Amino acid sequence: MVINNHIIKHYLRNVLFINGTAYAGKSTMVKMLADEYGLIHCGENYECVPGGIATPERYPNLSYFQTMKDWQEFVSRTPEQYGNWIQGSTREVVEFEVTYLMCISQKQKVIVDTNIPADVLREIADYSQVAVMLAPPSMSVEHFFNRDDDKPFFLEQISKLDDPQWGMANFRAILEKINSQERYDEWPGSGFFTLIRKDAETDTRAETMEALAKHFKLA
Repeated sequence: MVINNHIIKHYLRNVLFINGTAYAGKSTMVKMLADEYGLIHCGENYECVPGGIATPERYPNLSYFQTMKDWQEFVSRTPEQYGNWIQGSTREVVEFEVTYLMCISQKQKVIVDTNIPADVLREIADYSQVAVMLAPPSMSVEHFFNRDDDKPFFLEQISKLDDPQWGMANFRAILEKINSQERYDEWPGSGFFTLIRKDAETDTRAETMEALAKHFKLA
C-alpha cells in the first residue's frame, strides 16, 4: 500500500522539523523550543522503530546493531562503509519516523531533531514546518568528541582496538566523510529556512531560538 503524500502532510501538520549538519545546535534548539512553547520533544535518537519489525532482510542498515560482531567492528569500518550505513539508515527509518510522528502529533505540536532527507521533507511538510541548521564541516569534525551524548562511549571503544592510534585516525576520516563539504553544500540550495553557525565560541542560543520561533510561527 502506498499512501499519498498529501494525506501524510495533513497528518504531520503539527510537526516541526529541524535538520542539518552536526554541531549546528539542532538538539539544543529542539529542547529549548520544546521547553519554551510546550511542544513534544523528539531528540535525534528517539525510539520510533518497534522491536522485531526492522528485520535484517528488509532493513539491513537499521538492523546493523543486531548483526555486528562488536563495538570495535562498529568504529573500525572504513569511511565508505560508515557513510553508506548512515545514508542507508536515514532512508530506512523514514517510514517508521513519519508513522510515529503522525501518531503523537494529532493533539499537540511536536518538534523533532530529524534526519529525514530534504527531498522527502519537501513532499510532506510546508516551508514553515522545516528549518535547517548548519555548521562548517571543519567545526563538525573538530568538535565531535566535545559533546556529552554518546561520544565518550565511542572514544572508549576506539581505545580498546589493537591499534587505538590507527582507530582514531580512521574515525576522524569517517567524520570527514559524513561531514564533507559536498554534503554541507546540499542544504543551502534545498529551499528551506536556514541558519548557519559561524563559530563555536559565541553563544547565540537566545537569538537562534527567537529566529526559529518566528519561522515556525510559535511567537
